[in-house]
Amino acid sequence: MAKKTKKDTIRFPSELLVPVKELLRAQLKLLKLRRKNIMSEDPFSDPERALDNAATDTEAEEQFGHDMAEAMKYQLEEKIEQTKEAITRVKNGDYGTCAKCGKMINTDRLMAYPEATLCMSCKAKSEK
Repeated sequence: MAKKTKKDTIRFPSELLVPVKELLRAQLKLLKLRRKNIMSEDPFSDPERALDNAATDTEAEEQFGHDMAEAMKYQLEEKIEQTKEAITRVKNGDYGTCAKCGKMINTDRLMAYPEATLCMSCKAKSEK
């Protein structure tokens, strides 16, 4: 069976992607704001704390708070990158097309997960 080329791939009409692009840009802005807020709430982000070498009763709490902030920041960084890539796919005209098989990704999936790169069939195969 011949492999599909980009030319053979079905794509969303560009006028339908305008609101998608706006949604993704708004999502990116919100994600960056969340990242900034989480970083500011990190107990270790306080420059005075970095100079304080004395052990305190709250040290374990601060460490836990820092670990939580780092984990959330990591997840946000991944989501930010996925969103940026989705915006690029919109610009390139590849948005909504499965990166593996080239078929259209179900619109319900894209509504729930706008940065999806795989159709459900390919996603299920990749998770096996």
